[in-house]
Amino acid sequence: MQRLTVTDERFPIRGGFTISRGRRSHAHVVTVSIEDGSAAGRGECTPYARYGETPQSVCAQITSIATAVEAGASRKDLQSLLSPGAARNAVDNALWDLEAKQKGIPVWQLAGLPEPSPLQTAFTLSLDTPDAMALAAWENRDRPLLKVKLGGNGDDDRMRAVCGHCGDARVIVDANEAWPLDQLWEWLDLAANLGIELVEQPLAAGEDELLAERPHAVPVCADESAHDLLSLERLKGLYEFVNIKLDKTGGLTEALAMKNAAGEAGFGIFIGCMMGSSLAMAPAFLLAHDAHYVDLDAPLLLSEDRKPALAFDGSVVQPPPPVLWG
Repeated sequence: MQRLTVTDERFPIRGGFTISRGRRSHAHVVTVSIEDGSAAGRGECTPYARYGETPQSVCAQITSIATAVEAGASRKDLQSLLSPGAARNAVDNALWDLEAKQKGIPVWQLAGLPEPSPLQTAFTLSLDTPDAMALAAWENRDRPLLKVKLGGNGDDDRMRAVCGHCGDARVIVDANEAWPLDQLWEWLDLAANLGIELVEQPLAAGEDELLAERPHAVPVCADESAHDLLSLERLKGLYEFVNIKLDKTGGLTEALAMKNAAGEAGFGIFIGCMMGSSLAMAPAFLLAHDAHYVDLDAPLLLSEDRKPALAFDGSVVQPPPPVLWG
């Protein structure tokens, strides 16, 4: 008989973190542990208010299926027990970790994936004034890839400020749905002129049909518009890339299927994350081996992480140690 436990935890963010929807001082996560007496698997998720989730609601969802999981529900069973989202993510990844530890083989082998090797991640700059973001870009100019959070009004000045102070670092930007419709084409042209490689989710999900009206000066990536396998069909003709996050897909199981389908449909692959600890990044790491863009830097933004944690050398992240996950 298996035993499932669920807890919510907080990890402080170094200096706080701001996007278009507000500022956060902590990563508030939910952690699941599934034990069978001889082995234990863990998974972590980040409830996201944008998708109607709270730590309390996610814990309640997980608790509601605890009996089924403890009776031996599989990852396949889980797909019908919970909808895509944070709750299913934590349980799905705990089941992957548990099976790996029971069988004594890593998750990458269970999933038929290549053996993981070190990856380069983007480093994210928090939304701020143009002057503050210029300083942050300058301080991180030696990183290979900067991901810049934008917020709507004044984003033209923010893009100019960052690109004028980032040295040789490559730049991608993430508007988190904040660009007004009437600025879309002007700001995409500006991004292209500044050498920005990618613009993530400029328009609100559900209001992004405008993206189909003309070619994009710079590739555009779906994030809030891209959730799971079923969401891909609508994105064709609107976006060049999709951002796959385990908290949206509901775990590694769905994310693997979504990644394969997205590649077959011609989308570029972006592997991203919510604000969480190294435990949340570890399963996403396995998806990222051949992605065009990788953004798994959340542990770098925390002032405290799990122990053991992922090891970073600048912007290069090492494969997760089995004692952490997988």
